[in-house]
Amino acid sequence: MTTNEKLAVPAPFLPTLPIVGSDARFPVRRIYCVGRNYVAHVREMGGDETRDFPLIFQKPADSVVHDGGVVPYPPKTDNFHYELELMVAMKSGGYNIPEAEALSHVFGYGICLDMTRRTVLDTPDSLRLPWELKKSFDHSAPCGPIFPVEQVGHPSSGSIRLEVDGVAKQDSDLGLMIWRTPEIISTLSRYFSLEPGDIIMTGTPDGVGPVAPGNVLVGSIETLGTLTVTIGEPAAVAA
Repeated sequence: MTTNEKLAVPAPFLPTLPIVGSDARFPVRRIYCVGRNYVAHVREMGGDETRDFPLIFQKPADSVVHDGGVVPYPPKTDNFHYELELMVAMKSGGYNIPEAEALSHVFGYGICLDMTRRTVLDTPDSLRLPWELKKSFDHSAPCGPIFPVEQVGHPSSGSIRLEVDGVAKQDSDLGLMIWRTPEIISTLSRYFSLEPGDIIMTGTPDGVGPVAPGNVLVGSIETLGTLTVTIGEPAAVAA
């Protein structure tokens, strides 16, 4: 699109994330997600703990909720879950990135939540149910600020922990990821051209569970600070 093109409807809002130590913002292009990336979480979900090909899906960029924000309880579920994850922010990319070069394309890291409609009402409860209904809805991607690589390096171990109303629910270590960050980047690049502004959610440890309006979620990852969101009342939805 050129700057002098006439638009038929207002242009979509471009989500951005704050960058620690900078007044610049990180523009969010796409959100890639990886599932089943901690053995204990695979077990708690009733899956096979073997090192299978990673489960890959996407969320819309405008589903981002900032640190300190409110996540409305989504429609069509009575079983709304948190999943705390390490977030990777890309500064470059392309297709077919060698694993040995993958980290050179990373701008920084942060904390994110993959909010999930574990049960979707009025639909068949099937593993073949399109994951967009469970994963890719409005306000489903709370994201904290991005810490540049120059400040934190490339985290590959360290505490990852989530508290709900002050009670620990998830408490694990990044070192327990099945697919490491370089492997995830390289694998994604075989199927998509990774580009500046892409973020990757790298999977959640065990301890996922339901939340209700009023709950306060505080996620923390060693060296990456905290991410805090509150679960709000359901958004008004027309019948």
